[in-house]
This record gives sequence, structure tokens and C-alpha cells, in this order.
Amino acid sequence: MNGGFMQACRTLSVCVLASAWTFAAQAQTDAPPTLQTNGSQFIELQPRARAPKIVLDRLDGKLVPLSASHGKVVLLSFWATWCPPCRRELPTLERLQRTFPRKLEIAAISVDRAGRPTLERFLDRLHVKRLRIYLDPDGRVAERANQETGAPFPLYGMPITYVIDRSGWLHQG
Repeated sequence: MNGGFMQACRTLSVCVLASAWTFAAQAQTDAPPTLQTNGSQFIELQPRARAPKIVLDRLDGKLVPLSASHGKVVLLSFWATWCPPCRRELPTLERLQRTFPRKLEIAAISVDRAGRPTLERFLDRLHVKRLRIYLDPDGRVAERANQETGAPFPLYGMPITYVIDRSGWLHQG
């Protein structure tokens, strides 16, 4: 792999990890996290809210309530097969999950409508084997921003990540 790609992966890992640990540390207090700095790309949207009570559809067909991850920092990463940055991000997220399995839960949620076999082949090509993959082809969990279907997570672009702290508070950025 070329050096630029590896540097981008390391940068993404550091940014995601720094954000996750910021939220994890802030979960110990009621103070909001500090995200708006000269070097930060993250902007906290107000107001913070409790994470919605939803059930996620895992790639293997198992239904998993989002609340099952309570007590961990959760990254909800929405992605699609047609999204080039998503293809670069998924292997990085898998490495991040392996690095911090007890404190961090990553839910990589595909918004593709292609179906399980297509997604499994796609993930095989990326060598993503252990990342927890979930499906949302009908937009029940996420929808394009400015739509009013009632899905709890707006998609402002792809990929997009939402962070839920250990206490169940949703942070958007």
C-alpha cells in the first residue's frame, strides 16, 4: 500500500480514537466534550439527546438492540459500497475495534439495498472479517438529511459517524 493511504488510515484512526476517548472521559462528568478547537474537524450539534431505542439488523440476521452496548462508547458508522471514503474507512474501523474491544463498540451500518450476499462479497474483497456489520436498506435507522420519515439518524454525507457515550448520550459530529 502506498504511504499516503497508510498515513490517511492512521490519521482517521487517531481522529476517531481521540473523539471516542474524549466522549468516554466526558461520560464520567456532566460537562460537554470539547470538540471545537483550531485543529478539530468535529462540530458538536446541539442539543445532545439520549440514544434512541432501536434494534439493529446484523449481517448474519440477528437482531441486536442498540442498548446492548450500554456501558461502552459506541461508534455508529453509516456507510455504503458506492462510497470511496467508506471503502477506505471500514478496514480502519475493524482495526480500531480489535484494539479496544472492551471499551469501544463499532456498529458499521450499511445503507445499501443490495442484500446480504453482495455485502458479504464486498467485505471479503476489503478483508473485513470481524467488524460488526449491520443493515439498514429501508432507512429505518438512518435517512438522508431533510427527509421526514422518522429515522433517528440523519445522513448529511457518507461516511458519517455518530458517537454514543457510555451513559447513552448521543453526540453528533
